[in-house]
Amino acid sequence: MTMRLTRLGFGAAPIGNLYTEVDERQALAAVQAAWDSGIRYFDTAPYYGYGLSEDRLGRALGGVSRSSFVLSTKVGRRVYSASGAGGSDGFAVKDHYAEFDYSRGGIRLSVEESLRRLKTDYIDILLLHDVGAMTHGERHAQVLRQALEESLPAMADLKASGVCRAIGIGVNEQAVCLELLPRFPLDYIMLAGRYTLMEQAAGLPVLSEAGRRSVRVLVAGPYNSGLLSGALRPGDTYNYQPVAPEIQRRAAQLYDVCAHTGIEVGAAALQFPLAHPAVASVVAGMRSVNEVASAAARLKATIPVSFWQQLRQSGFLLAEAPTP
Repeated sequence: MTMRLTRLGFGAAPIGNLYTEVDERQALAAVQAAWDSGIRYFDTAPYYGYGLSEDRLGRALGGVSRSSFVLSTKVGRRVYSASGAGGSDGFAVKDHYAEFDYSRGGIRLSVEESLRRLKTDYIDILLLHDVGAMTHGERHAQVLRQALEESLPAMADLKASGVCRAIGIGVNEQAVCLELLPRFPLDYIMLAGRYTLMEQAAGLPVLSEAGRRSVRVLVAGPYNSGLLSGALRPGDTYNYQPVAPEIQRRAAQLYDVCAHTGIEVGAAALQFPLAHPAVASVVAGMRSVNEVASAAARLKATIPVSFWQQLRQSGFLLAEAPTP
């Protein structure tokens, strides 16, 4: 099942208070600015702010026709409230927490809760969140088995009943994509941070296999969770953690190449993934009107072919990675 997505998607993790609190009015204004800029694809998850991102997105989009935009959310974690909880997962939200739940019943309950928060009666794209060895370590085999036996079949049932229109996985690691693609029919893969200006080796095999199977790919984390979001210099986070010195040095080299050619890193970061034929949309996190305006402008920026050639010659792009 494929659907028409805007080339740029609104990543709603930041309005779930990712890293820092976001004022309610600022969050709703960011969604409105995204709409005004032509964005019609919005991605969220229960995990983002322990329901806060879904709540805010539901309020912001409540006044527009449901058929006029595409909405994705995720399953695999349930959200709970408890006094004194919160803050340990990177979201500045108190008295709430999330726990993994890949059970068939947990999937159904999670969707019911998301529908209430999002104020809708269906989800366009339902993604199984954060399966993979990087997340679950020695429990990976057990989680993968449960995903195949319970989670994904439950999601397929929800698709058959019209509660969602398409299903897939939303992950930060490539190996689990290659494990699941031949074992369960997916419509979409959301791959975060693995197909960017900083790295393509991990993502290219996934995109190739997905394309061969007519599975559409949503490239999230094009800025590598903040590393490439700044206009003038690299940020301080990578893979949602403080950036290691060697990664920051490499990013600084990328900024130097871009500075010499007059191209903004952020513009190149948004446009690069879209050149791959398997990619349906690039999803960037946005928390303010200014960040929306910046992303919209970056997507429209003119980038000459010579720039991509320079990046390839400088060792940032693999030979097999297509460019715009």
